[in-house]
Amino acid sequence: MPYRRTANVVRRLAARRAAIVAAARETASEGGMAAVQIAAVAQRAGIAAGTVYRYFPGKTDLVAALLAEISDAEIAALRRAAAVAPGPISALSAAIMTFGARALRNRRLSFAATAEPIDAELEAARLSFRQALTGEFSARIAAAAAGGHLPEQDATLAGSALVGLLIEALIGPLAPPAAGRERAVLQSLTLIALRALGVADARARGLVVQTVVGDQ
Repeated sequence: MPYRRTANVVRRLAARRAAIVAAARETASEGGMAAVQIAAVAQRAGIAAGTVYRYFPGKTDLVAALLAEISDAEIAALRRAAAVAPGPISALSAAIMTFGARALRNRRLSFAATAEPIDAELEAARLSFRQALTGEFSARIAAAAAGGHLPEQDATLAGSALVGLLIEALIGPLAPPAAGRERAVLQSLTLIALRALGVADARARGLVVQTVVGDQ
C-alpha cells in the first residue's frame, strides 16, 4: 500500500520549507542574492545542508522560490493598500507609496529582488516579479483613466515607466539617501509619478498628503 503523508507531516514539511525560504530572505537582505548559498542558508536555518537539498535541488531553485515569495508578498501589500482607498486615483497613489515604503524599509533586499546583477537562469524569475508589479500598476492606471481621473493613455507602457521610476529613484545605484526622511522622499516621488501620469499639480499634491501608506 503506497505511503500517504499525514496532515501533521504535510504541515511539518511546509513549515520546514517556509523556514528555509525565510533564512534565504534574511541572507539576501544582508548580502544580496549572491549570498544565498545552500550552506549559508542551512546554517542560518539551523539545519544540515542536506536537508535544504531535499526541498531545493540547488541554489537556483531556492532563489526562484524566494523571488516568488517576495513577489506574492509585495503584490498582496499593494492590493490591500489600494482596496481601502476611497477611489481609483487614491488607490493608485496608495499603491505607489506602499511599494516605496516597503522598498525603503529593506533597500538591500528590494534591490536584490529587482535590479541586482543575477545569474542568467534566474532572470526569468525576477522578470516575472517585475511584470507582476507592472501589471498591478497598469491596472490601477487603467482604472483611474476609465474613471476620468487620468488622461487616456497606454496603461501598460505607463505602468512599465512607473516601475522603472520607482526602482531607480528608490533603490537603484542613483537613488539618493533617504534615511530619516522617508516620508518626504515617498511624497516627492509619488508627486512626480502622478504629475507624469497627467494629474494636475494641485490635485496631485492633495492626493499625496492624504494618502495612507499600507502595511509595511
